[in-house]
Amino acid sequence: MRQQDLATLRKHGLSDRDILDAVEVIAYFNYINRVADALGIDPEPEMLPALERRRKR
Repeated sequence: MRQQDLATLRKHGLSDRDILDAVEVIAYFNYINRVADALGIDPEPEMLPALERRRKR
């Protein structure tokens, strides 16, 4: 992220706490998805259409 990114988020009404919360949630999902991939955990059925779209890119 750059200062410009933070300024844009603040312009849209996010506080520093809001931005921190978002960063922590995004980082957690990134982490847990990598753990699930590494362990070979099958995706939940409702996620399959999104995975297929991603694979076609």
